[in-house]
Amino acid sequence: MYAIIVDGGRQFKVTEGEELQIDYRGEEVESGTEIVFDRVLAAGIGADLKIGQPTLAGAQVTATVLEDVKGPKLVIQKFRRRKNSKRKTGHRQIYTKVLIGKITV
Repeated sequence: MYAIIVDGGRQFKVTEGEELQIDYRGEEVESGTEIVFDRVLAAGIGADLKIGQPTLAGAQVTATVLEDVKGPKLVIQKFRRRKNSKRKTGHRQIYTKVLIGKITV
């Protein structure tokens, strides 16, 4: 069974038992707590698909928080054609890794 959920303005296709990186939830969620995604756009098994308009009523996906992880290093390089006009900085986004548990429709 799979479902298409919305979180943080993005859509994810999830299945039970899958690990997923979502936006950082901050200090309010600790490792081991459960998160419920109630914005389910579609759910189905194989060819049997239920599509919401825009969401499925009563459908939800539960997930367990595993840990907070850092994403890959992004290098930001700025350059203008002036003398000594180069800047190089970096960024690593923090994500929350969750384990998808049960999908209920």
